Order: sequence, then C-alpha cells, then structure tokens
Amino acid sequence: MTRTLLIVVALVAISAAVPAQTPEPPIADSRLTVHTLLREDIFAGFLQGDVARMARAEKNADSLLASRPADRAPILAWQGSLALTRAVMANEARQPDQFRQHYRRAQELFAEAMKLGPNDVGVFAITGGTQATIADRLPTDERKAGWELGYTAYQQLWKLQGQIIEKLPLHHKGEVLSGLAQTATRTGRTDEAAAHVEKILTLLPDTPYASRARQWKDDPSQRATSKLACQTCHGPGMLVARLAEVSKQ
Repeated sequence: MTRTLLIVVALVAISAAVPAQTPEPPIADSRLTVHTLLREDIFAGFLQGDVARMARAEKNADSLLASRPADRAPILAWQGSLALTRAVMANEARQPDQFRQHYRRAQELFAEAMKLGPNDVGVFAITGGTQATIADRLPTDERKAGWELGYTAYQQLWKLQGQIIEKLPLHHKGEVLSGLAQTATRTGRTDEAAAHVEKILTLLPDTPYASRARQWKDDPSQRATSKLACQTCHGPGMLVARLAEVSKQ
C-alpha cells in the first residue's frame, strides 16, 4: 500500500511544479524509484519546452530499461510521454513527418506499457495524466484519440483505487476524480462526468477541486477548455527531497 500511494503522489499530478534547476538524477541508485529519477525532466519537457532535459530523460530511460527490467512497464509509459511531447512539438513546428513518427511511437509505447502492467498504478497515472495535459495540443483526429486513451487510463485507475479512494490523501482523491470527470467530459460521456463531479463535491468539500468542480457544474461553457485535473502540486517523491531522505538512511 505504501509503495502504491507514493507512486500515485508522484505521478497523477502531471502539472506539478518543475524546479528551475535539478541535480543529475543518480540512475544507479536503486533506493530511488524510476518515477523519481525521470519525471521532473519529463515535466520540464512538456510544461516548459526544455528539450535539453527531455534529452536527459530519454537517455536515462534507456539506461533504466537495461538496469531495471522489473520496472519495464512504467519506464515504457514514461517513454510514451516523452514521445508524445516530441510529437506535439513537431506538430507545432509544422513538421508533419516528425509528428507522425513520434506520435506512432508514443502510441506503441503506451500500448505495450499497459499490456505489461495491467495492474500497475504508475502506468495508468502516467498515461492518463499525459493525455489530460497534452491531448489538446494534438491535431483534431489525434486529439480525440488522446482523450479516449486518457479516459481508458483513468477508468483503470478507478478499478485499481476506487474502493480505497476515500482513504487516500486529498491530492490522490482530487487528481483521480478530476481526471475521471475531465476525460469523461471530453469524450462525450456527460452523465458519467456529472457523477464524478458530484463525487468531488461530496468527498472534497472546501478544496480547490470542489471549487473548480462547482464552476464546471454551474457553467457548462467552461468544460470544453478549462481543466479539472492537475490543480495541486506534490512534494513527496521529488528528486531533491528524496535524495535528502535517502542520504540519512
């Protein structure tokens, strides 16, 4: 349970704050999860357009695939996130051939990750969170597919965590429920989305999640553009914090 919760805290909030500077991830340190080692450089890529840190994440992901075969599924999901970021960058740069290459690779990586890790919380948090953050930057046809993949990922997260959702910390509950509501909305499942919004209002009163959910409920015009998910940042599991912790062990 503890490991699962740590993975979720590290993964579901894809919009978490990215430090301006971060140390070189010590990928040989087995005390750190692959998520801690990779995610901040990946976030810097799709949140800040930092291609240098993306390249570092790509190199480190390749190394981790060789050194940590047991973590292959989540590493592939992270590689899918990197590839999709490359795809949207190519699309925005009007490079259709590069877009298609990176986009095809992203879909293959996400599919393989989900096949290898059907019960891996991290795989579906990465996949769903990536789509919720990046899908609107894709061309129209791929955008629709991105939101469908995000919906599928959040549905699996719900299967894995729905029975314990009330016991999870605020951040966990908020991100899972918001992701469910947002992807259901963007895929035309309005009744389902409304039910998730009601869960947010019931389970998370007096929180930023409830405030945004109330706006969505009262003003339907916001639902096509504003986002419910990725509202709060996470501290546990950040690289600098984890390095400080393990140095004391």
